[in-house]
Amino acid sequence: MITRQSVIRLIRSASSVTCTTMAPISFDYDLVVIGGGSGGLAASKEAASLGQRVALLDYVVPTPLGTAWGLGGTCVNVGCIPKKLMHQAGLIGESIKDSYLYGWETAVGEQLERTKTVNHHWNRMREDVQNVIKGSNFTYRVALRNTNVKYINAYGSFVDKHKIKLINKNGEESFLTSKNFLIATGERPKYPDIPGAKEYGISSDDLFSLPYCPGKTLVIGASYVALECAGFLREIGLDVTVMVRSILLRGFDQEMAEKVGDYMAEEVGVKFLRPCVPLSVELIKEGEPSRLLVKAKMGDGTVIQDDYNTVLFAIGRTPCTDKIGLDQIGVKVDENGKIPTINEQTNVSNVYAVGDIVQGKPELTPVAIKAGLALARRLAGQSDTQCDYSFVPTTIFTPLEYSCCGFSEEKAKETYGEDNLEIYIQHFTPTEWTVAQRPKNKCYVKMICLLTEKERVIGFHYLGPNAGEVIQFLSLVLKKGCTKEDFDSLVGVHPTNAETFVYLTVTKRSGKSSLQAGCCG
Repeated sequence: MITRQSVIRLIRSASSVTCTTMAPISFDYDLVVIGGGSGGLAASKEAASLGQRVALLDYVVPTPLGTAWGLGGTCVNVGCIPKKLMHQAGLIGESIKDSYLYGWETAVGEQLERTKTVNHHWNRMREDVQNVIKGSNFTYRVALRNTNVKYINAYGSFVDKHKIKLINKNGEESFLTSKNFLIATGERPKYPDIPGAKEYGISSDDLFSLPYCPGKTLVIGASYVALECAGFLREIGLDVTVMVRSILLRGFDQEMAEKVGDYMAEEVGVKFLRPCVPLSVELIKEGEPSRLLVKAKMGDGTVIQDDYNTVLFAIGRTPCTDKIGLDQIGVKVDENGKIPTINEQTNVSNVYAVGDIVQGKPELTPVAIKAGLALARRLAGQSDTQCDYSFVPTTIFTPLEYSCCGFSEEKAKETYGEDNLEIYIQHFTPTEWTVAQRPKNKCYVKMICLLTEKERVIGFHYLGPNAGEVIQFLSLVLKKGCTKEDFDSLVGVHPTNAETFVYLTVTKRSGKSSLQAGCCG
């Protein structure tokens, strides 16, 4: 007879067998990285070097113009690298103009003395820049292979929290599983919702490989991308106009932003339309470049129009998170498409995110790399170190470069109150500019100090040559809590632009002139 006790014993026996003999869940990989940009590459290589089984998915959806690129993400292909190289082209153009006053008796120098112009060949520059990029694409492929990362050129979207569907360029589907996933899909440029924008406009995703000189160019936007592109296009000799809806460089110190814009307008010759918004883009004449009619509305309601060869939209970027199946597995995504994380972990325990798609973190290549490396080491059980997102330095490569770290003046006042701040300022003229007869006192530095903490430095701002080189190690000052007195104790390197930070004495509160009178102020 089957009793209640015998049934219980049978169930317990079956449960015991199941628990002791069930094999652990097996996945194809320990980590699958979605996105082959800076953060994804760094994380995948580091994880693989630490013994993890890793695959990296990367697939570039072409722009409306049809532009696509290789492995490496935005920074390498359509961002930092080509931008810096074309910015360098602009700087070289300025140096060529200076060369005659420095005694160079060349054919170019004699020509400049007569005409004050110099010719630039867009196609030659573009080809050489693209060769650098293609070399980087190949280097990354080799690096993945050498670290045993499986590179898959396919578009990935989640099926469940451990499974992903792949679609390759031929439309073929496949699936793979992983213990953990890292989303590093980055962002793509936005287009305004106006007639002709996507049909006839381009973005920075198209500019650096554009097969013809852009000609007369309208840049729509006031982001760092907009101003950087407008800057080097003008410096290589093109007619450039920037259409600005409201303020320049939103999120950055506004005094510095206006000085960037003033220099571009007054010394470089970039034209600004502000406040102004585009209404439509129409094709007048096909060609390379074509002729486009742009209609726009000024702040007072006046409708204006003009024709351009190229219209470049740089009005912001959209996270690539809406088409990878995050809704299928319950990953939280904010209204703006960004993913909230805690130490790179999403609300789904085995799904992580790094880079520009993460909510509230700096949208910078080095940040994505640092976060990716730290995460890979934690997932491999080799470290518990978290990425430090505080006091991250950055540089905008406009014709006169701008770098900063820490608080803007606006944010410092909002956080600590104006009365609790001492703000040191100084205009200056680089020594190299004196022979070249460039304008005086266009460069500027600002140091923001907290009075309630013995003038602890909480913000640096620098407008001048080689801004990225100047700001890099100043970020360490903010991380270590140094004060203005610490700076006063330093000895400057002379003659340099960076030494200006060592000799700051004028404050905004004093109302005294911050114009440089001579060597060392």
